Amino acid sequence: MAKSKAKKQREKWIREGHLDPVMKRSPFHTLDLHTRITKTKKDKLYQKKRKNLSRYDSEDGFLFVKGIV
Repeated sequence: MAKSKAKKQREKWIREGHLDPVMKRSPFHTLDLHTRITKTKKDKLYQKKRKNLSRYDSEDGFLFVKGIV
């Protein structure tokens, strides 16, 4: 498999005694930050919709009968 132009340049710099550019990289370069996303507007609306439905579903009518008696 062929070496990339950038890899050849890095190896040349190391041979010449320069600092390896890999050592200058941030420690966060290995983290995949793309997967950490916030909820979209549609997700938030769906969550709110689900919360409202679960509140009405939990009432079984017993409280209404108790309130009337």
